[in-house]
Amino acid sequence: MDTSYPREDYLPMTSRKQDTSPTIISDPPPRDHLIWSIFNTIYMNLCCFGLVALAYSVKARDQKVAGDIEAARRFSSKAKCYNILAMVWSLLLPLLLIALVITGVIHLSKLAQESMDFFNYKLFANDDDG
Repeated sequence: MDTSYPREDYLPMTSRKQDTSPTIISDPPPRDHLIWSIFNTIYMNLCCFGLVALAYSVKARDQKVAGDIEAARRFSSKAKCYNILAMVWSLLLPLLLIALVITGVIHLSKLAQESMDFFNYKLFANDDDG
């Protein structure tokens, strides 16, 4: 039987020693953007930006698993940049093509209207002469 005093199991909660060790706040591990890279690789991979982003994403994941956080951050940043480029390019190109088609249709309709006006003018000019 232990008869040493003061016994900690009988002390009130306020008198117990509190943990005064400093709390270390660490940065969260870098994101590897792997899902985003796979999406950009599969969907409209123009100029291979999605493939390059996928390569950097895999490198970032490998470095994170290996414990080299700084290299993982560098590769993650590059993967993010290439993913943004791939996303912008894949959104910008269809919009540009739609704009070209619309302007082409407008131009062709004006050209057709001018051609019809030209032929109608000649036909009416011939009718007046005869």
